Amino acid sequence: MSPVELERYLAAHRRTVERALREILKTPKGRPRRLGEAMRYAVLGAGKRLRPVLTLAAAELVGGAGAVARAVPFGCALELIHAYSLVHDDLPAMDDDDERRGRPSLHRAYDEAIAILTGDALLSEAFAVIAGAAGTLGSGAAGPRRAVRIVAEVAAAAGPDGMVAGQVVDLASERLTDVSLRTVEGIHRRKTGALIRSAVRIGAIAAGASEARIANLSTYGEALGLAFQIADDVLDATHASDKIGRKGGGDAARGKATYPGLLGVEAARRRARRAADDACAALRPFGPRATALSALVRHVVERAA
Repeated sequence: MSPVELERYLAAHRRTVERALREILKTPKGRPRRLGEAMRYAVLGAGKRLRPVLTLAAAELVGGAGAVARAVPFGCALELIHAYSLVHDDLPAMDDDDERRGRPSLHRAYDEAIAILTGDALLSEAFAVIAGAAGTLGSGAAGPRRAVRIVAEVAAAAGPDGMVAGQVVDLASERLTDVSLRTVEGIHRRKTGALIRSAVRIGAIAAGASEARIANLSTYGEALGLAFQIADDVLDATHASDKIGRKGGGDAARGKATYPGLLGVEAARRRARRAADDACAALRPFGPRATALSALVRHVVERAA
C-alpha cells in the first residue's frame, strides 16, 4: 500500500470516528455547559485518532467491511480514555505541559480543577459508551459475553496494571541515572502500548474473531505500541514539535527515561524498526488483507526516520 493509499484509508476511518465522537460529546440537558465544552475541547480537533482507527481496521480485517460500524463505539471509547490521559498527563503535577496538539493544554485553556474533572468525566463516559453499544454485538449469549470481555479489556489497559501503572513508573523514573532498558520498555508497553494493544483486540472481539486471530492481533498491537512510543521519544529528542503536537525536548528537560536517552537516537530508531518487523510478522496469517495494518506500522516508524 502506497503512502497516498494509506492516508486515504486512514482518513476515511478518521472521518467515521470524528462523526461519532461529535455525536457522543453533545452536551445533554442537565450537564454543566462548561464541563461539556471542556470535554469537547479535550477530544475534538487535531488528533491522529490512532486507537479508534486501529479498532476499526482490526474489525474490518477479521469481519469485513460490515464489521466496521459495529466497532465504532468501542474505538471511540478508547479515544475518550486516551484524551483523558493526555489531559491529566499535561497537569503541573504530572508532565506540566502548556501545549497539546498545537493549542493550550486544557488546564491552561480552562483551569486545573476543570482539567481534573474533565478527565474523570471522559473516563466514565467511555464505559457508558461501551455499555450503550453492547446490544450491537450479537444475539443470544454471544453479544453480552463479548460486551463484558470488551469492558474487561479496556479496564485492564487503562487501569492500575496498564496505562496508570506505566505513568506511575514513568514519573518515578524521572532524573534517575540507573534506569534499565527493561524498565523503559515496561513503561512504554504499559503507558502507551496497553491502549494500542487493546484497540486491535476489542476490534477483533467486536467482529467475532477466533482466539487465534485475537492472539495474532495482540502481538501486532504490542509491537506497534512499542514502535510508536519509541518513535515519539525520538521525535521529542530531535525537537520535531510539528509531528508530536507539543514542544520538543520536554523529555530531556524533565529527565525522562527514554530509549534515545539510554541508547542514543540512532539505536532507538533501530529498535523501533525491529518492533515494526515484529508487528508485521504477527500479521502474516492474515495474508494480503493485512496490507493496511502493515503499512500503518511502517508509517509510524518512518515518521521518526
